Amino acid sequence: MRRQLNTLYVSTEGAWLKKDGANIVMQVEGSERARLPAHMLESLVCIGRVLVSPPLLGYCAEQGISVCYLTSNGKFLARVEGPVSGNVLLRREQYHRSDDRPRCAAIVRNLLLGKVHNQRVVVSRALRDHGARLDEGDRLALGQAGKSLRRILDRLLRESDPDVLRGLEGEAAQTYFGVFDHMIRTDSAALRFNGRNRRPPTDPVNALLSFLYTLTTHDCRSALETVGLDPAVGFLHRDRPGRPSLALDLVEEFRPLLADRLALSLLNRKQLSERHFVTLDNGAVSLKDDARKVVLTAYQERKREELRHGFLDEKLEIGLLPAVQAQLLARHLRGDLEAYPPFLWK
Repeated sequence: MRRQLNTLYVSTEGAWLKKDGANIVMQVEGSERARLPAHMLESLVCIGRVLVSPPLLGYCAEQGISVCYLTSNGKFLARVEGPVSGNVLLRREQYHRSDDRPRCAAIVRNLLLGKVHNQRVVVSRALRDHGARLDEGDRLALGQAGKSLRRILDRLLRESDPDVLRGLEGEAAQTYFGVFDHMIRTDSAALRFNGRNRRPPTDPVNALLSFLYTLTTHDCRSALETVGLDPAVGFLHRDRPGRPSLALDLVEEFRPLLADRLALSLLNRKQLSERHFVTLDNGAVSLKDDARKVVLTAYQERKREELRHGFLDEKLEIGLLPAVQAQLLARHLRGDLEAYPPFLWK
């Protein structure tokens, strides 16, 4: 099994990253603040005003370490990487399959089965963890949402039209986010959730979710490129210039596990409060510097936890799951697996 390497997140404003031998060194105002061996890394994520020296960029490209740039509120800006080593035959099959409507639908269905199943697990765990402290209205809403998601799963199994499948995804999202606020156990009015919004997020919960979704998408894109797939050509998400459609496909299975559940934990444990967010002049809400560090630490800790992968019947670190699912998708496209097996959280 592939060993999980680390992602280095740098969010210190004005940081200067440079190469020193086989090490990455971070300097702030001329003073060395951190040093890390590059062989431990698979990616480097620069958040906000972080500078990277040209020698370090070249070294990362040679070593297969991707460098990703995000704004201070987590919006993707750019990605620097070395030569792509993807198998051209695998990518050809990916492109053919994306254009083959019936075969594309089979992959879309299984991606959505994973997503909706995992959303239902989030709802079920909220009922399990907080059931005794929930009022009757919250319990009823969450219970009904769980049943609705179960019915959508049954309908997904019977459908073979990609457009109908995408419509069921929208119905599941409406059901799931319709009860998301019931799972937030805080008295702060500023931390209520009144529906998903983005580009930009206009409340703290959406700002937190968007930041976590960006981190998860980065990991999924890296996993796809590692196995030789083209992250720009998807099945569920249609092609659009500049959009990593296949990475967005893969991330759907992991939003509930790596983002939604983690966001709820950070809020419910009061690791984040309204003071950790700032409203900008354009109305966008963003995480403050100290809040980003809390989220990044929690995200990395979450990735080190272990779960059993149902299809492989192995216990794996959560951080390895995107790489595993990317490999399973590649095996399916090569014809080694009859169908793409989604990750089903238990």
